[in-house]
Amino acid sequence: MTALPVIVGMGGINAAGRTSFHQGYRRIVLDSLDAKARQETFLGLASLMNLVKLEQGQLVDQNGAAVEQANIEALYGEQIIAGTLIRKIEKNHFDVDATPWQQKMTLSVSNDEKIVFETRARDLPQPTPANWQVEELENKKVKVTIAAELDIKHASTRDNPIKAAGQLPTGFDPSVMYNSRYQPRGLQATIFAATDAIRSTGLDWQHIMNSVQPDQIGTYSASVAGQVNEEGFGGLLRSRQQGDRVSTKQLALGLNTMSTDFINAYVTGNVGTTFTTSGACATFLYNLRAAVNDIQAGRTRVAVVASSECAITPEIIEGFGNMGALANEEGLKRLDDSQEVDHRRTSRPFGENCGFTIGEGAQVAILMDDALALELGAEIMGSVPDVYVNADGVKKSITAPGPGNYITMAKSVALASSILGQESVQKRSFILAHGSSTPQNRVTESLIYHRLAETFAIDNWKVAAPKAYVGHTIAPASGDQLAMALGVFTHNIMPGVTTIDKVADDVYDQYLDIRTEHYQCDEMDIAFINSKGFGGNNATATVLSPAVTMKMLQKRHGEAVLKQYSNTHSSVKVAQANYQAQADLGQYELIYRFGDGMIDENDIVISAQDMHIPGFDKTITLSQSNPYQDMF
Repeated sequence: MTALPVIVGMGGINAAGRTSFHQGYRRIVLDSLDAKARQETFLGLASLMNLVKLEQGQLVDQNGAAVEQANIEALYGEQIIAGTLIRKIEKNHFDVDATPWQQKMTLSVSNDEKIVFETRARDLPQPTPANWQVEELENKKVKVTIAAELDIKHASTRDNPIKAAGQLPTGFDPSVMYNSRYQPRGLQATIFAATDAIRSTGLDWQHIMNSVQPDQIGTYSASVAGQVNEEGFGGLLRSRQQGDRVSTKQLALGLNTMSTDFINAYVTGNVGTTFTTSGACATFLYNLRAAVNDIQAGRTRVAVVASSECAITPEIIEGFGNMGALANEEGLKRLDDSQEVDHRRTSRPFGENCGFTIGEGAQVAILMDDALALELGAEIMGSVPDVYVNADGVKKSITAPGPGNYITMAKSVALASSILGQESVQKRSFILAHGSSTPQNRVTESLIYHRLAETFAIDNWKVAAPKAYVGHTIAPASGDQLAMALGVFTHNIMPGVTTIDKVADDVYDQYLDIRTEHYQCDEMDIAFINSKGFGGNNATATVLSPAVTMKMLQKRHGEAVLKQYSNTHSSVKVAQANYQAQADLGQYELIYRFGDGMIDENDIVISAQDMHIPGFDKTITLSQSNPYQDMF
């Protein structure tokens, strides 16, 4: 039998908040929640944003005054709402109204005068320009005389035309939650997300590791741009140009493999599969596909699937902006016929729009094969029967869409139909669209859905678009979509695209249900996670609901196994509830195992049949058969 990859935990962080227990999803649909869920959401966000904290068992504000949970919305509601989702870029990233840059200037002289200045001898450029006359002075200084023009670059600022982004909640700072050692923001977010995901399972990680062979655990993760902050590639590329020194860590920490490496080395202690692949905006799905394939093949039994990207920097924004890909102030003013820009509504999937809005975040999903998930009593959050990836073929523009996404979507819908039947696809499926908020995307992506709806006789196909709220986080973008899908499965609230007034006239929505407000929906069976990446990187995942997954597991494994599962699961539910309560109070207890539990290679025991790795209960089995015996 082919193993079914089951989702048993998910954690992370983006502009909507924490991923575990659907906090971020609930922030998006806040006004549609019941009173209890709304109060929990405000509490969790207030703690995340460091507005309140737990001290000696009492919830207090920043001044140490006691705060009642029931009063948090009244006290901080406006601040929490304003400090989450897409908003004007905050100055901890950079000042969008006065963005630093180097202004070129040419200094010239008149009336046969000369440019004369003094400086330290060691500050002279090497080699000294031929038209500079240098005279030594006292105290290791020199006098420089220049009879010609002098080109200089002068520190200046400019008004950035792109002013909004999907930033992590205001006040959230993962660097102070553990000994972050000047790590880039994306890696700090990765540590938080991985901890959140593992703790969300309600299972002890060491128990998970001891339940399988050490090489049956895998980490599958990547970013796209790498770590482009000052501590990573950003500082590496800028330092010498700014007269600073490149650090010993900037190159290594900048690599796009680092989210994988950090999870292995500092969170899980994994010695099994380590895998990194980037596929532009489809990166999370590319890594999910590798994990799903390995679980189906039996190579992996536990998979940590992740992506992170914190690239809200002037350089990245200018790069996308100069491509015409980002929504800018001028374009938004034209759309709204106004001189004022609503920075909350810069991302407008399937509406009248002028570009996407960049975001930042990290998402981590924990998957197991179905047999192990039942054995451990894990929470069944859903399952991923497959993920499809296809390219676009020959292109004129590397950033333009192409036919690959037709293939991935068609395969995903066909798979769901073959597993659950056409009725489930027609009546109880929905799409988490790529929905980037560009004029080209709204037409090309909606046309794909339109044609598939015609083919599979789907009417009023529900479509949601997370980027309307959290922006385009690049690598983890499809992780944001998966998090929203799991929220829909749990709460039966379909997020509308509330940042648009109406669906644009050129959108192919005849068979689609794209609404501008959130609404209650029937229990859903299937979510299609769709991603259209730059360069022809297309991916679509078929995700089955927890209810459907449980029915499948019951049929495969039988009543006796399910009864035992139910008994084991009860303690897991208690552990999950405990973590949720702790996390909502800001007690995350990040896992950061710097040097903790290092393996002494001298203690590895090797035989012809297996290997024993210190710290793991089970051994690694070595192959005893020839898989190519028919060739000999």
